[in-house]
Amino acid sequence: MSDPQDMERMEEGSGNTAPTTSRLSGLCSSAEIVQLLQKLIAEVIGTYFLIFAGCGAIVVNKIYGSITFPGVAVVWGLTAMVMIYAVGHISGGHFNPAVTVTFAIFRHFPLNQVPLYIVAQLLGSILASGTLCLVFDVHPEAYFGTVPVGSYVQSLVIEIIASFLLMFVISGVATDNRAIGELAGIAIGMTILIDVFIAGPVSGGSMNPARSIGPAVIMKIFKGLWIYVVGPFIGTILGGFAYNLIRFTDKPLREITKSASMSFKSVPILKSMSRNTTFNSRT
Repeated sequence: MSDPQDMERMEEGSGNTAPTTSRLSGLCSSAEIVQLLQKLIAEVIGTYFLIFAGCGAIVVNKIYGSITFPGVAVVWGLTAMVMIYAVGHISGGHFNPAVTVTFAIFRHFPLNQVPLYIVAQLLGSILASGTLCLVFDVHPEAYFGTVPVGSYVQSLVIEIIASFLLMFVISGVATDNRAIGELAGIAIGMTILIDVFIAGPVSGGSMNPARSIGPAVIMKIFKGLWIYVVGPFIGTILGGFAYNLIRFTDKPLREITKSASMSFKSVPILKSMSRNTTFNSRT
Protein backbone atom coordinates (compact mmCIF):
# COMPACT_ATOMS: atom_id res chain seq x y z
CA MET A 1 0.00 0.00 0.00
CA SER A 2 1.17 3.50 -0.74
CA ASP A 3 2.16 5.78 2.08
CA PRO A 4 -0.57 8.43 2.74
CA GLN A 5 2.02 11.19 2.82
CA ASP A 6 3.36 10.13 -0.56
CA MET A 7 -0.17 10.15 -1.96
CA GLU A 8 -0.74 13.65 -0.60
CA ARG A 9 2.53 14.87 -2.14
CA MET A 10 1.57 13.34 -5.47
CA GLU A 11 -1.83 15.05 -5.35
CA GLU A 12 -0.19 18.38 -4.60
CA GLY A 13 2.36 17.86 -7.35
CA SER A 14 -0.36 17.19 -9.89
CA GLY A 15 -2.05 20.47 -9.01
CA ASN A 16 -5.27 18.73 -7.93
CA THR A 17 -6.32 21.24 -5.28
CA ALA A 18 -9.92 21.65 -6.40
CA PRO A 19 -11.45 19.29 -3.78
CA THR A 20 -9.52 21.02 -0.97
CA THR A 21 -10.54 24.47 -2.22
CA SER A 22 -14.13 23.32 -2.54
CA ARG A 23 -14.16 22.02 1.02
CA LEU A 24 -12.69 25.25 2.37
CA SER A 25 -15.20 27.27 0.38
CA GLY A 26 -18.03 25.17 1.76
CA LEU A 27 -16.80 25.68 5.32
CA CYS A 28 -16.57 29.44 4.82
CA SER A 29 -20.03 29.52 3.33
CA SER A 30 -21.44 27.50 6.23
CA ALA A 31 -19.80 29.76 8.79
CA GLU A 32 -21.25 32.86 7.11
CA ILE A 33 -24.72 31.31 7.05
CA VAL A 34 -24.51 30.39 10.73
CA GLN A 35 -23.36 33.91 11.60
CA LEU A 36 -26.21 35.43 9.61
CA LEU A 37 -28.73 33.15 11.31
CA GLN A 38 -27.38 34.21 14.69
CA LYS A 39 -27.86 37.85 13.74
CA LEU A 40 -31.42 37.23 12.57
CA ILE A 41 -32.32 35.31 15.72
CA ALA A 42 -30.87 38.16 17.80
CA GLU A 43 -33.02 40.66 15.89
CA VAL A 44 -36.15 38.54 16.42
CA ILE A 45 -35.48 38.20 20.15
CA GLY A 46 -34.51 41.85 20.60
CA THR A 47 -37.55 43.14 18.72
CA TYR A 48 -39.80 40.67 20.52
CA PHE A 49 -38.86 41.89 23.99
CA LEU A 50 -38.82 45.53 22.93
CA ILE A 51 -42.42 45.23 21.74
CA PHE A 52 -43.50 42.88 24.52
CA ALA A 53 -42.23 45.20 27.26
CA GLY A 54 -43.14 48.53 25.64
CA CYS A 55 -46.57 47.52 24.38
CA GLY A 56 -47.10 45.41 27.49
CA ALA A 57 -46.68 48.53 29.60
CA ILE A 58 -49.37 50.22 27.50
CA VAL A 59 -51.75 47.27 27.94
CA VAL A 60 -51.18 47.09 31.69
CA ASN A 61 -51.68 50.83 32.02
CA LYS A 62 -54.92 50.77 30.02
CA ILE A 63 -56.36 47.75 31.85
CA TYR A 64 -55.11 48.34 35.38
CA GLY A 65 -54.04 52.00 35.30
CA SER A 66 -50.96 51.28 37.39
CA ILE A 67 -48.11 52.56 35.21
CA THR A 68 -49.11 56.02 33.91
CA PHE A 69 -47.86 57.60 30.69
CA PRO A 70 -44.43 58.65 32.08
CA GLY A 71 -43.96 55.05 33.21
CA VAL A 72 -44.74 53.77 29.73
CA ALA A 73 -42.14 56.13 28.24
CA VAL A 74 -39.53 54.96 30.75
CA VAL A 75 -40.26 51.30 29.93
CA TRP A 76 -39.70 51.95 26.21
CA GLY A 77 -36.39 53.70 26.84
CA LEU A 78 -35.06 51.18 29.36
CA THR A 79 -36.07 48.16 27.28
CA ALA A 80 -34.38 49.57 24.19
CA MET A 81 -31.23 50.23 26.20
CA VAL A 82 -31.19 46.75 27.76
CA MET A 83 -31.73 44.92 24.47
CA ILE A 84 -29.05 46.99 22.72
CA TYR A 85 -26.52 45.94 25.34
CA ALA A 86 -27.82 42.35 25.25
CA VAL A 87 -27.58 41.65 21.49
CA GLY A 88 -26.15 44.79 19.91
CA HIS A 89 -22.73 43.17 19.61
CA ILE A 90 -24.30 40.28 17.68
CA SER A 91 -26.74 41.85 15.25
CA GLY A 92 -26.17 45.58 15.69
CA GLY A 93 -29.38 45.91 17.71
CA HIS A 94 -31.48 47.63 15.06
CA PHE A 95 -34.97 46.29 15.94
CA ASN A 96 -36.33 48.75 13.39
CA PRO A 97 -36.69 48.41 9.59
CA ALA A 98 -36.23 52.17 9.10
CA VAL A 99 -32.91 52.10 10.96
CA THR A 100 -31.73 49.07 8.98
CA VAL A 101 -32.57 50.68 5.64
CA THR A 102 -30.90 53.95 6.63
CA PHE A 103 -27.71 52.16 7.66
CA ALA A 104 -27.66 50.41 4.29
CA ILE A 105 -28.16 53.69 2.42
CA PHE A 106 -25.19 55.28 4.18
CA ARG A 107 -23.00 52.18 3.80
CA HIS A 108 -22.93 51.03 7.41
CA PHE A 109 -24.77 47.78 6.73
CA PRO A 110 -24.75 45.14 3.94
CA LEU A 111 -27.55 45.80 1.48
CA ASN A 112 -28.17 42.10 0.83
CA GLN A 113 -29.08 41.51 4.49
CA VAL A 114 -31.70 44.27 4.66
CA PRO A 115 -34.74 42.13 3.58
CA LEU A 116 -33.80 39.38 6.06
CA TYR A 117 -33.44 41.87 8.91
CA ILE A 118 -36.81 43.45 8.10
CA VAL A 119 -38.51 40.04 8.10
CA ALA A 120 -36.87 39.18 11.44
CA GLN A 121 -37.98 42.48 12.98
CA LEU A 122 -41.57 42.12 11.76
CA LEU A 123 -41.66 38.52 12.99
CA GLY A 124 -40.47 39.58 16.45
CA SER A 125 -43.11 42.31 16.61
CA ILE A 126 -45.94 40.03 15.46
CA LEU A 127 -44.94 37.29 17.93
CA ALA A 128 -44.76 39.78 20.80
CA SER A 129 -48.14 41.28 19.89
CA GLY A 130 -49.67 37.82 19.70
CA THR A 131 -48.24 36.94 23.10
CA LEU A 132 -49.76 40.04 24.66
CA CYS A 133 -53.18 39.20 23.22
CA LEU A 134 -52.91 35.68 24.65
CA VAL A 135 -51.73 36.79 28.10
CA PHE A 136 -54.10 39.75 28.48
CA ASP A 137 -57.73 40.07 27.52
CA VAL A 138 -57.04 42.93 25.13
CA HIS A 139 -60.18 44.72 23.93
CA PRO A 140 -60.12 47.32 21.15
CA GLU A 141 -60.20 50.01 23.87
CA ALA A 142 -56.90 48.65 25.19
CA TYR A 143 -55.25 48.62 21.76
CA PHE A 144 -51.50 48.82 22.21
CA GLY A 145 -50.66 49.84 18.64
CA THR A 146 -50.38 53.38 17.31
CA VAL A 147 -53.21 55.47 15.88
CA PRO A 148 -53.22 59.22 15.16
CA VAL A 149 -54.78 61.23 17.96
CA GLY A 150 -54.94 64.46 15.96
CA SER A 151 -54.90 64.91 12.22
CA TYR A 152 -52.96 62.60 9.92
CA VAL A 153 -50.68 65.44 8.87
CA GLN A 154 -49.87 66.31 12.47
CA SER A 155 -49.04 62.70 13.31
CA LEU A 156 -46.94 62.31 10.18
CA VAL A 157 -44.89 65.42 10.95
CA ILE A 158 -44.30 64.42 14.57
CA GLU A 159 -43.22 60.93 13.49
CA ILE A 160 -40.75 62.37 11.00
CA ILE A 161 -39.27 64.72 13.60
CA ALA A 162 -39.04 62.03 16.31
CA SER A 163 -37.47 59.55 13.89
CA PHE A 164 -35.03 62.22 12.69
CA LEU A 165 -33.83 62.79 16.26
CA LEU A 166 -33.52 59.07 16.92
CA MET A 167 -31.44 58.37 13.81
CA PHE A 168 -29.35 61.49 14.32
CA VAL A 169 -28.35 60.26 17.78
CA ILE A 170 -27.83 56.69 16.55
CA SER A 171 -25.54 57.93 13.79
CA GLY A 172 -23.56 60.00 16.25
CA VAL A 173 -22.99 57.35 18.92
CA ALA A 174 -22.83 54.24 16.77
CA THR A 175 -21.20 55.09 13.45
CA ASP A 176 -18.66 57.73 14.43
CA ASN A 177 -15.47 56.23 15.84
CA ARG A 178 -14.86 59.36 17.91
CA ALA A 179 -17.94 58.66 20.04
CA ILE A 180 -17.86 56.64 23.26
CA GLY A 181 -19.33 53.37 21.98
CA GLU A 182 -20.02 51.96 25.45
CA LEU A 183 -22.57 54.72 26.05
CA ALA A 184 -24.50 54.11 22.82
CA GLY A 185 -27.23 52.07 24.51
CA ILE A 186 -27.83 54.72 27.16
CA ALA A 187 -27.91 57.57 24.64
CA ILE A 188 -30.33 55.75 22.33
CA GLY A 189 -32.56 54.58 25.15
CA MET A 190 -32.83 58.10 26.54
CA THR A 191 -33.57 59.48 23.07
CA ILE A 192 -36.45 57.04 22.72
CA LEU A 193 -37.74 58.04 26.14
CA ILE A 194 -37.68 61.72 25.13
CA ASP A 195 -39.35 60.98 21.80
CA VAL A 196 -42.14 59.01 23.46
CA PHE A 197 -42.77 61.83 25.91
CA ILE A 198 -43.17 64.30 23.05
CA ALA A 199 -44.74 62.22 20.28
CA GLY A 200 -46.70 59.73 22.38
CA PRO A 201 -49.75 61.92 23.08
CA VAL A 202 -49.97 62.97 19.41
CA SER A 203 -49.09 59.96 17.25
CA GLY A 204 -48.24 57.22 19.72
CA GLY A 205 -44.52 57.80 19.26
CA SER A 206 -43.76 54.85 17.00
CA MET A 207 -40.58 55.79 15.10
CA ASN A 208 -40.53 52.14 14.04
CA PRO A 209 -42.66 50.47 11.33
CA ALA A 210 -42.30 47.07 13.03
CA ARG A 211 -43.63 48.50 16.31
CA SER A 212 -46.84 49.62 14.59
CA ILE A 213 -47.31 46.80 12.07
CA GLY A 214 -47.16 43.95 14.61
CA PRO A 215 -50.08 45.10 16.80
CA ALA A 216 -52.06 46.18 13.72
CA VAL A 217 -51.77 42.73 12.13
CA ILE A 218 -52.70 40.86 15.30
CA MET A 219 -55.64 43.07 16.27
CA LYS A 220 -56.65 44.00 12.70
CA ILE A 221 -56.70 47.74 13.36
CA PHE A 222 -55.11 49.55 10.43
CA LYS A 223 -56.22 53.15 10.96
CA GLY A 224 -53.48 55.50 9.77
CA LEU A 225 -50.94 52.66 9.58
CA TRP A 226 -49.27 54.22 6.52
CA ILE A 227 -48.15 57.12 8.73
CA TYR A 228 -46.03 54.76 10.82
CA VAL A 229 -44.38 53.32 7.74
CA VAL A 230 -43.77 56.50 5.74
CA GLY A 231 -42.93 58.80 8.68
CA PRO A 232 -40.14 56.75 10.28
CA PHE A 233 -38.47 56.02 6.94
CA ILE A 234 -38.44 59.69 5.95
CA GLY A 235 -37.27 60.79 9.40
CA THR A 236 -34.47 58.26 9.79
CA ILE A 237 -33.09 58.85 6.29
CA LEU A 238 -33.08 62.62 6.88
CA GLY A 239 -31.50 62.13 10.32
CA GLY A 240 -28.76 59.93 8.89
CA PHE A 241 -28.14 62.41 6.08
CA ALA A 242 -27.94 65.33 8.53
CA TYR A 243 -25.34 63.62 10.69
CA ASN A 244 -23.26 62.54 7.71
CA LEU A 245 -23.37 66.14 6.53
CA ILE A 246 -21.77 67.44 9.73
CA ARG A 247 -19.47 64.48 10.36
CA PHE A 248 -15.86 65.66 10.71
CA THR A 249 -13.78 65.26 7.58
CA ASP A 250 -10.78 66.86 5.93
CA LYS A 251 -12.25 66.37 2.43
CA PRO A 252 -13.07 69.44 0.29
CA LEU A 253 -16.69 70.56 0.15
CA ARG A 254 -17.07 69.49 -3.49
CA GLU A 255 -16.14 65.89 -2.63
CA ILE A 256 -18.42 65.83 0.42
CA THR A 257 -21.49 66.92 -1.52
CA LYS A 258 -20.66 64.53 -4.36
CA SER A 259 -20.31 61.51 -2.06
CA ALA A 260 -23.48 62.46 -0.17
CA SER A 261 -25.52 62.59 -3.37
CA MET A 262 -23.99 59.36 -4.66
CA SER A 263 -25.00 57.51 -1.50
CA PHE A 264 -28.63 57.86 -2.58
CA LYS A 265 -27.99 56.78 -6.17
CA SER A 266 -26.00 53.63 -5.61
CA VAL A 267 -25.37 51.67 -2.43
CA PRO A 268 -22.72 48.96 -2.83
CA ILE A 269 -23.09 45.67 -0.97
CA LEU A 270 -20.54 45.60 1.82
CA LYS A 271 -18.62 42.43 2.44
CA SER A 272 -18.39 43.18 6.15
CA MET A 273 -19.44 45.91 8.51
CA SER A 274 -16.68 48.27 9.59
CA ARG A 275 -17.95 48.01 13.14
CA ASN A 276 -20.97 46.66 14.99
CA THR A 277 -23.71 49.24 14.77
CA THR A 278 -25.13 49.04 18.24
CA PHE A 279 -28.53 50.62 18.30
CA ASN A 280 -32.12 50.19 17.93
CA SER A 281 -35.14 51.98 17.52
CA ARG A 282 -38.19 51.98 19.36
CA THR A 283 -41.57 51.78 19.53
